[in-house]
Amino acid sequence: MTLRARIAAVAGLAVALAVLVAAIGLYVAVRSDLRSEVDKSLSQRAAAFMPRGSANNSGNGPESPENPSQQGGLPPPNGGGPFAGDHDGGGFPSSVAPAPLGGPSGYVQFVSPDGTVHIPGGQGSSTTIPLSATDKAIARSGKGQALSDRTVKGVQLRVLTQGNGARGAAVVARPLTEVNNELNRLLLILAIVGVVGIALAAGLGALVARAALAPIARFTRRTETLAGGLDLSQRLPDGGRDELARLATSFNATLDALERSVESQRNLVADASHELRTPIASLRANIQVLADAERLPPEDQASLRAEIVGELDELTRLVGDVVELARGAEPKGELHDVYLDEIVRGAVQRAQRRSDTPFQVNLEPTLLRGEAERIDRAVSNLLDNARKWSPPGEPIEVDLHDGLLSIRDHGPGFEQADLPHVFERFYRADRARKLPGSGLGLAIVRQAAEAHGGHVAAANAPGGGARVQIDFGKIVDTANA
Repeated sequence: MTLRARIAAVAGLAVALAVLVAAIGLYVAVRSDLRSEVDKSLSQRAAAFMPRGSANNSGNGPESPENPSQQGGLPPPNGGGPFAGDHDGGGFPSSVAPAPLGGPSGYVQFVSPDGTVHIPGGQGSSTTIPLSATDKAIARSGKGQALSDRTVKGVQLRVLTQGNGARGAAVVARPLTEVNNELNRLLLILAIVGVVGIALAAGLGALVARAALAPIARFTRRTETLAGGLDLSQRLPDGGRDELARLATSFNATLDALERSVESQRNLVADASHELRTPIASLRANIQVLADAERLPPEDQASLRAEIVGELDELTRLVGDVVELARGAEPKGELHDVYLDEIVRGAVQRAQRRSDTPFQVNLEPTLLRGEAERIDRAVSNLLDNARKWSPPGEPIEVDLHDGLLSIRDHGPGFEQADLPHVFERFYRADRARKLPGSGLGLAIVRQAAEAHGGHVAAANAPGGGARVQIDFGKIVDTANA
């Protein structure tokens, strides 16, 4: 399912739920109101049959069945009101008159305390409403009232049983046919309105989803064009402050990083291929000469072989440096706690074995998180670079304090024009072009520092010479390591 379809479906479902809840609430409210009106009319009808002088059917004192009219009971015969005709032996009227114009009506029957049902005339029917246990209890006590729903001969009735003092109880019923018909019509109307509303909501949801997703559709088409053309110079429009603008800005930042990475890799390949041509051409020439080595004097043959071995060593170092740079600044493996002072001390010892250059070493114990092999190579490159430029007999100062490693030589230092470029790949100063090296040593140092969250800096030291400083970030502890 597409995002547009999901949005339209969610919008339709939300409206459907809202319509359903509103319909149920309206139906319940109308049903409660209609039935409340019925119950009110039943109470008014039953109140006409209450003994005079009684308060809320409290049954204050028994009434004499011999002369009920003198005891505050039912009104005398032909006295008007809801009664008509004589009373029967139980004090109940033999017939009841219809309710006054506009007054509540209903079917009436009386129940004696012994459970005998008396149906007065004047109602056009002599149907008996079956008594419930509650009806009989109210008739026995002559107090209380109860409302219930009953079905008599297929007609649903709302029945009120009202205590009538010593005479028993009056049972008043009204059919719910009219109420039920009204509720059925209301239910049909709500169903039609609900279906139409849901259909309309689904249609509007589809339109809203289409309008809302139009910018995303344009964004998608643009990104597909960029991906298909592989033109990393193109960017997405990122004006505005909404979520799509933020997404476009993030996507453009990713494209920037990708473009820089691709450009960097292209430059690395181009520079490496250029640098490899010279040693490979030299090797080829020397090997061709070696094919006729029998014509050369023994000392020339030995010199030629030594030169070939040296060129192979240089080529091996160059390939190793290119492979190291191709790794990028991301850590190669899992980081571990390493002692930087121990790594520096080992690198200094190896450098001393390869030359007579003195070293002045001041190392503070330092524990950090990193890759020991990568850190060791970076430190070795810095020491080799310092040895290359250090005059004979002049010391190389190696200092490690607060996680910052500083290496200073007493050579000619950097030219001001070279300082911004000393850490670039294959960059070599004019006076360094005749010296061994590929121009990748300091580039590897910078990459190792950045891989550990650190940085490098190069400057000319006061009093002469060059100073290179590096930190590898993520220091765990110093001094107490």
